[in-house]
Amino acid sequence: MSNSSVETREFQTEIRQLLDIVINSLYTEREIFLRELISNAADAMEKVRYLQLSGQEVKDRDLPLEISLETDDNAHTLTIIDAGIGMTKEELVENLGTIAHSGSKEFIKLLTQGDNKDLNLIGQFGVGFYAAFMAADKVELYTRSYQPDAQSYVWTSEGTGSYQIEEGPELARGTKIVLHLKENAYEFSSPEAIKRVIRQYSSFVPYPISVNGEKVNTVQALWTKNKSEITEEEYTEFYKFIANAYDEPLFRLHFSSDAPLSLNTLLFVPQENFEKFGFGRLEPGVSVYCKKVLIQEKSKEILPEWLRFVKGVVDSEELPLNISRETMQDSALIAKINRVVTGRFLKFLNEQAASEPEKYKGFWEKFGMFIKEGAATDFTHKQELVKLLRFESSAADKGELISLADYVGRMKEGQSAIYYVNGPTREAIEAGPYLEVFRKQDFEVIYTHEPVDDYILNMLGEFEGKKLVSADQADLDVGQGPEIEGAGLPAAEVEGLNAWVKEVLGEQVTEVRESKRLVDSPAIALSAYGTYSMQRVMQMTNRDLNAPAPSVLELNTAHSMIQKLNELRKLNDPFARTAAEQIFENARIAAGLIVDPREMVKRLNQILEKALG
Repeated sequence: MSNSSVETREFQTEIRQLLDIVINSLYTEREIFLRELISNAADAMEKVRYLQLSGQEVKDRDLPLEISLETDDNAHTLTIIDAGIGMTKEELVENLGTIAHSGSKEFIKLLTQGDNKDLNLIGQFGVGFYAAFMAADKVELYTRSYQPDAQSYVWTSEGTGSYQIEEGPELARGTKIVLHLKENAYEFSSPEAIKRVIRQYSSFVPYPISVNGEKVNTVQALWTKNKSEITEEEYTEFYKFIANAYDEPLFRLHFSSDAPLSLNTLLFVPQENFEKFGFGRLEPGVSVYCKKVLIQEKSKEILPEWLRFVKGVVDSEELPLNISRETMQDSALIAKINRVVTGRFLKFLNEQAASEPEKYKGFWEKFGMFIKEGAATDFTHKQELVKLLRFESSAADKGELISLADYVGRMKEGQSAIYYVNGPTREAIEAGPYLEVFRKQDFEVIYTHEPVDDYILNMLGEFEGKKLVSADQADLDVGQGPEIEGAGLPAAEVEGLNAWVKEVLGEQVTEVRESKRLVDSPAIALSAYGTYSMQRVMQMTNRDLNAPAPSVLELNTAHSMIQKLNELRKLNDPFARTAAEQIFENARIAAGLIVDPREMVKRLNQILEKALG
């Protein structure tokens, strides 16, 4: 072929700017050039497939739709071949010599401002082809259009100010790109390096990709297929691939939606929660794709932080090839996808809880910590998350769990609130004095074991119109209270006893009063500041064992111990003070508070000495 047929053209100014940035880029993840070229090849074949389906005449109709890559370690070249739509001479000039879209000019503007040369954006603006110059100092492109009478052309450039176009040898339909690699990019002439990049970014491209004749993308993009076409084995294999797991998933959610967003989503809940085992905080496990091309691996934005245990894929045609939190438009779109997918996943969990309660119980025992984290921090989805909470209760057998809806469904007539009480174990709660009034009234009480439970219930305030009330709060009102067998003390004596005990205990109590809630216990200590569960946390956090916050002390004046204390008080017996202090200390221990053992041991020894006579 004579040189006279070679036509040299100048790049448009914006292209020259773009190439200058690309060529001089120190961008670390430059393997994205391969993602861009493979995406372009897949798009070109998608266009051919559409033409064939719509009955148009297409050159080389029987040519298989596949992408081939060839590496040459000696010549330091990488070649990418597709059987796509190809280009005419006019399209070569239009597509590779100029930037037709105003969005592409925005991209140039973005890249030339400041130091943020994030070339990961490149495909978003339809100029992904130029990423080739990140790795190559010369690019040759051979192409032939799908049109039956089309001519073959060769486009060549070294990425400087100009490019050449000439007629080429007879080719089959499609495009072949030969990259002459830069010295610092010779790794991309190694088949292993190319396979690694394809597996990372292009495993799910819908057309076969081979490297030197070996097929690489063997995993199908299951999330785009119809559920009825997928076997359980295929789902499990796919889960193992994306989650790097060896077992089967506990739950699976596969859905597609067109409104309010076009989404294909496939999510899995693993069998085990390794964060609970102390293996450190889990990394997010959901990757984001756009038309089966990876755009963000293990995305931190696409689902809320508390869903980090979920594995899977979210694919949206509406996402740009670079998710940028900086641009308002992108972050609004991400937030919208986050809301839609999270809402759908919570709906799915609620359905599972209703249809497979035992399986959901297994999920709760392993992953309930994440649901609690969500309920405590995610105000957008709080209402749905609260429905998923599970608790032990006084009306359920040990090991059985109930929801707040279960509780409301069996509330007694005249009961106005949902009651809960915190304690380290079921046994500790049931041995304490806080349930006495509820047993007498036959009211169910929810058992909470972690401070976050109380935080959530306290913050929630009410559920289905019923107030949530902690059973250990000082201003508890449960109606008339229990009818206590045996007479209490006369009102005047009660007043005198309360004042005397307050004087003995000093600043340790804010108030001493007659109890309306005790049946069997002599006294009960209540938090002067809300509930003891929160006070216990503060105490443990501050490590201040000697100074728990002051309490409200209630005395059961029908109890023989309190009546005997009153007798000793009236006799001015010095032992009365010792007994009053120990009754208070016992009440605080029953409340689960940490007390200073030194003073208590001294006091107990005095009591033993007196008892032994």
